[in-house]
Amino acid sequence: MKEGIPGGSSSHRSLLSVAGLVAGATLLSKGMGFVRQALIAAIYGSGLEYSAFGVAYVLPGFLLILLGGINGPFHSAIVSILKKQQLSGEAAARWLESISTLVGCLLLTVTLGLWWGADWVVRLTAPGSSPAVHALAAQQLRIMAPLALLSGWIGIGFGALNAAEHYLLPALSPLISSLAVIGILLSLGWTGIPTLLAWGVLVGAIAQWLAQVPLQQRLGLGRLRLRFEWGSPQVRAVGLLMLPAVISSGMIHINVYVDLFFASFVPGDRTIGNLGYAQLLVQTPLGILSNMVLVPLMPLYAQLAGERDRWPELCRRIRQGLMVTAILTLPLAMLLVALAEPIVQVAYQRGRFTAEATQEVAALLMAYGLGMSLYLLRDVLVRIFYALEDGTTPLRISGLAIGLNALLDFLFLQVFGAPGIALATAGVNLVALIGLGICLHQRLPGIPWQEMGQALLPLLGITVLAGGLSHWLWMQLRAYEILGSPLLTALVWAGLAGGLGLSLVVAGALYLRIPEVEGLALQIWRRLARP
Repeated sequence: MKEGIPGGSSSHRSLLSVAGLVAGATLLSKGMGFVRQALIAAIYGSGLEYSAFGVAYVLPGFLLILLGGINGPFHSAIVSILKKQQLSGEAAARWLESISTLVGCLLLTVTLGLWWGADWVVRLTAPGSSPAVHALAAQQLRIMAPLALLSGWIGIGFGALNAAEHYLLPALSPLISSLAVIGILLSLGWTGIPTLLAWGVLVGAIAQWLAQVPLQQRLGLGRLRLRFEWGSPQVRAVGLLMLPAVISSGMIHINVYVDLFFASFVPGDRTIGNLGYAQLLVQTPLGILSNMVLVPLMPLYAQLAGERDRWPELCRRIRQGLMVTAILTLPLAMLLVALAEPIVQVAYQRGRFTAEATQEVAALLMAYGLGMSLYLLRDVLVRIFYALEDGTTPLRISGLAIGLNALLDFLFLQVFGAPGIALATAGVNLVALIGLGICLHQRLPGIPWQEMGQALLPLLGITVLAGGLSHWLWMQLRAYEILGSPLLTALVWAGLAGGLGLSLVVAGALYLRIPEVEGLALQIWRRLARP
C-alpha cells in the first residue's frame, strides 16, 4: 500500500526528534564531506588546479545548492504545496511527475547552454585569472554541465520525501556524493588527470539522484515517466511560488560569483581556491544547523501560515527558530574566529597544502566567521516568507544585496586584501537581515523582536569575551609542542582553548535564563535520563 503524504508532521514527531535525526544524518554527511575536502587539499593544495575547479564549479555548484539542496526553493516549494493542498496518493504522484517533466525540460536547456558556452562562462566568472586557469576550468565545466539537470530532480525528490516525513535519506544524500568523489580520487588521483575532480563530482550527483528514486516510487511519489499536465492549478501554484524563490535564492548565490569576480584580480592563482577551502569550514557546521532548524520547522511554518487564526502560534514558532539559530551559531562563530589558524592547520595542512596556505585560508576563515550567524538568520527569514507564499520580498532585497556586495567587495578588497571579500559578505547579510526583518514585522507585527534582542545582546557579549579568552589561551599554549607533532599540538591545545570558550558560553546562556536554552537543556536532560 502506498503511503502518500501524511496530514500533519508536528503530530507525528516532535521537533526535537526530527531535528536530532536530521542532525545526526547531516553530521555524518558533512563529516564525510570534510574528509573529501581534506583529500582534495592534500592532492591539489591551493594552486592552479583547484582554483580552476573553483571557477568551473561556480554555476553547476550554484544550481546544485540552489535547486538540489535541502531548504532550497525547490525543496521549500514542494513541501509547501504538498502540505497546504494536502495532496496524496495518485494526485500527488501525477503532480510530481508533471513538475519533474517541466523542470527537466527547462534544465536540459541550461545544461546544453553550459556545455556550449563553457569558455565564455569561465572568462566572465573570473576575468582576472590566468589563461591556464581559464582553459582547465572550461574543460571541467563541460564535464559538470549535467549537474544543472540533476539538481532540479534531486531538489524535487528531497521536497517530496520531507513532505512525506522521510528525513533520513535527504540528509544522508550528500554522503553518497562525497563517497563517490573520495573513491575516484583514491583510485585514480595518482594519474594526474587534471579533470578528475570534475568527473568525481558528476558521478556523485548521479548517485544522489538515483538513490532517492526507489523510495519515491515505493511511497507513491511519482515514477520515472514523462507527464505534461502543466496546466493544473497545483503546477501553476508551485510555479508562482518557485520562480521568484529561485530568482531570490539565486541572487544570494550570485554574490558568490561577484566574490570570485573580484578575487580573480588578486595576484596569483590561489585566492579563488582559498575562498573555497574557507567557505567549506563555515558551510559544514552551517549546513548541519540549517537542517536541524529548518527541516522540522519548514512544514510547520507552511501549515501555520495557511491558517490565519493560528498566526499567533506562527509568531511564537518564528521566535523559536530565530532564537535557536542565534544561540547555536554564535559559539560556533566564536570558535572559527578565535581559532581559525589551528582549525585550518588540522583540517588541511598536509600534502601539497603548505603552512603559507594555512595562513591565507585562516585569515579568510576569521572574516567568514564574523558573518556566520547573520547568514543563517537571513536564511531563516527567507524561508518564513516562502511559507507565507511571498517570494517577491526576498527577491527585491536580494537584488539590492547584489549591488551592495559588489560595492563592498571593491572597497574592502582595497583595505583588507582577500579577507575583505568575506567581510563584504557579512556586511551584505547584515543589511539584508535588517531589511527582511522590517518587512516581516509589517506582515506579522506579533513577532517579539525587542524581547529577542534583549535576550541575545548579553549572550553576544559573553561570546565575544569567551572568544578573546580562547584565542589568548591558544597563543600561549601553541609554543609547547606535543610529541614533536605540529598537527597534534594544534589539535590538543586548540581543543582545550575551544572547550574552555564553549563552556563559558554555555554557562552564560544558562545564567541568562533564555527560555529556548532552558527548554533545549531540559529536553536533552530528559533524553539522557531515560533508562
